[in-house]
Amino acid sequence: MKLQFAGCSHHTAPIEVREQIAFSPEQTRAALAHLRQSFPGSEAVLLSTCNRVELYLASEDSTAVPSHDEVVGFIAEFHGLDPVQILDELIERTGEDVVRHLFTVAASLDSMVVGEAQILSQVKQAYELADGDDTTGPLIHSVFQRARFVAKRVATDTTINQKRVSIPSVAVADFARQVFERFDDKKVLVIGAGEMGEETLVYLIEAGAKDITIVNRSLERAERLAQQSSGVAATWDKLDDLLVDADLVISTTGAAEPVVTLERYQEILRRRYQQVQFILDLAVPRDFDPRIADCVGAYLYAIDDLQRACAENRKAREQEWPKANRIILEETDRYMTDLRHRATGPTIRRLKEHADDLKRNELSRLSNKLSGLQVSELAEIEQAFDRLVNKLLHPPLKSLRDEAESGTHSGLLDALKRLFRLKE
Repeated sequence: MKLQFAGCSHHTAPIEVREQIAFSPEQTRAALAHLRQSFPGSEAVLLSTCNRVELYLASEDSTAVPSHDEVVGFIAEFHGLDPVQILDELIERTGEDVVRHLFTVAASLDSMVVGEAQILSQVKQAYELADGDDTTGPLIHSVFQRARFVAKRVATDTTINQKRVSIPSVAVADFARQVFERFDDKKVLVIGAGEMGEETLVYLIEAGAKDITIVNRSLERAERLAQQSSGVAATWDKLDDLLVDADLVISTTGAAEPVVTLERYQEILRRRYQQVQFILDLAVPRDFDPRIADCVGAYLYAIDDLQRACAENRKAREQEWPKANRIILEETDRYMTDLRHRATGPTIRRLKEHADDLKRNELSRLSNKLSGLQVSELAEIEQAFDRLVNKLLHPPLKSLRDEAESGTHSGLLDALKRLFRLKE
């Protein structure tokens, strides 16, 4: 039995690395299909967000899970990279560390904005996508289901999620307000109609924004978001004209390449006459060429630029961290104990079945030899056999359970299999 993890986040890798190995939903499906073909015995979930790219692997057969080097090679090959480029960026975890990490991520304790609600939804969506593509199994199912339970417990038993602050709220309150004192007279352009853009609009509307335009490759989705936000939808071919007029731009597409290159933006600037424009690029990979930040009048911020404001948010919530961490550790221990019991269960069951077979054979032999025994006497003999078998099995089974609960690996399980010749 093996649990394995490989990945990176905003804690360990800059956006320049994360955007190179990010997976769109379509790419995620393709990657999972390739993994299933290459490692058919391994369960897998791929979590790719603006802040992290993480691959969770598991199997009852530890030899069926790809090694860390194989995972690095797989991700690199998928994105057309040299494995050396990302080897040092991808962290490896195994066993209990995988469980603890997933619980921490799902509970939003590892997020850029501690306590934000979106990550649990993203974890759930990543699992459901993998489950729908048939790359999950009993181990992945159990650990992801428990992760959702742990996240909800942290939210209920601590105040770490109360008045929670999201990346969009930090972006509006701490960054956009540095450029604009008011929003009711500003033209707002949202590029992309996903969850991040929708949430950012909520905060902008609360701040007074009224003139809102949404542009998306799918006009239907743009119209749906425009209706929710009392804005207007526009077709994708109007993007340049809309950028010329916009005061504040929020971009959250899932494009694999920059939507707005430096050359394209320079043409837009010539039509803007050096008017100030605030651009919040929340996409990974980034929608705007980072060199645009050097253009006169352009205030371009990407997701990693929010780190300072998010660190202040984290500091304000630190008093709840010990309690939340205790929950994570407690639930990790509980899950690992359950997992070890699950591993020993089949061996215990086979040992009992082996003993019962021996008992039945001996009772049958005894019954044939002592044909004059009464039914009540045979029942008493059977009960005596049961007590004897239970007493003989109690010490090894108790030792096996104690080993499972303690988490030690003395090889007792393998020893029992060999001593009693228990077949898999």
